[in-house]
Amino acid sequence: MCLLGTQAPMFQAPAIIDGKVVADFSLAQFLGKQEVILFFYPKDFTFVCPTELLSFQKDLPRFLDKNVALVGCSTDTEETHLAWVNTPREQGGITGVTYPLVADTSKTIATNYGVLGGDWSYNESGQLIFTGLPIAYRGTFLIDKEGIIRYMAINDLPLGRSSKEILRIIDMWQHVSQFGEVCPANWQKGDKAINATPESVSDYLTHTPIV
Repeated sequence: MCLLGTQAPMFQAPAIIDGKVVADFSLAQFLGKQEVILFFYPKDFTFVCPTELLSFQKDLPRFLDKNVALVGCSTDTEETHLAWVNTPREQGGITGVTYPLVADTSKTIATNYGVLGGDWSYNESGQLIFTGLPIAYRGTFLIDKEGIIRYMAINDLPLGRSSKEILRIIDMWQHVSQFGEVCPANWQKGDKAINATPESVSDYLTHTPIV
């Protein structure tokens, strides 16, 4: 399911924010104010997940400097999120994580974003069954201020993300939004971009080494 260029599914759900339970966290609060990186992860108290969440926390000031809100989400309960946030890092916890962690216990958020690892169906006896994994893949979504999804990527469970690469994606989108130029391969903030004309592309390819 490709949501790129469409309105991001809005939701209200419990969340943990800076160690406190928020009963009705809403994604819509950022509309018109901030871009959002919404990222899904499989499970609390696992192996790759704490490395990702702590990496995002380390880079949180860089996200905020770009006026981008960071929101994590899994199918765990808010109580499990809270326990994880209060568990020391040397014991597999994520103490110090302050950005919102949404509790998608109904699995509707992951389903609406197309990142749930399985689906419901009925067996021959008419009983409801679930095939696959009832947890979220590592989905990452950049949502602009109007609520439109401008970037999406989904990693399989063992494949951890790079917060640095997501920051680069944000830089590209903000450059495109501000200047109307397009960003070539391996573009970094401060690099030359391309005007969307044949002449500009030709000049870029002629004078820029492609490595």
